[in-house]
Amino acid sequence: MEISIRDLQYTGVDTTMVERVVRSAADKLGARLDYLSLVLVDDARITDLNARLLGRGVPTDVIAFEAEEDEAGRGGELIISVETAVRQAHEFGHSASRELCLLAIHGLLHVLGYEDQPEEKRAEMARLEVRLLDECYPPEET
Repeated sequence: MEISIRDLQYTGVDTTMVERVVRSAADKLGARLDYLSLVLVDDARITDLNARLLGRGVPTDVIAFEAEEDEAGRGGELIISVETAVRQAHEFGHSASRELCLLAIHGLLHVLGYEDQPEEKRAEMARLEVRLLDECYPPEET
């Protein structure tokens, strides 16, 4: 699977780690994707996209587009707000890098067709995200 990451924001991000974690999670899931595009943005850009695409003019953490077949093969796209990831990391008490990888896994699951509505599916998806993050993300120093 080809993974392309475009970093369109100004916070320092270890894109190599994000790519490694996403690739590992995709492998564990047996994902049949030819490519995945991941775009890192700020809150202003994701708010604009959220308003135009989903009719919600507020920042969100991740927007994912379910995999489709095109001339390049089967693939999807994730857009993640690094600003929101940093904020959420602080709220949840872990690193911004870990939160960014969690959001990338969450988005990957959506690309693969996983749903987080209704509540039962949200809980199931959250458990899978945490399991994959624990298996794919290097332990953090305390």
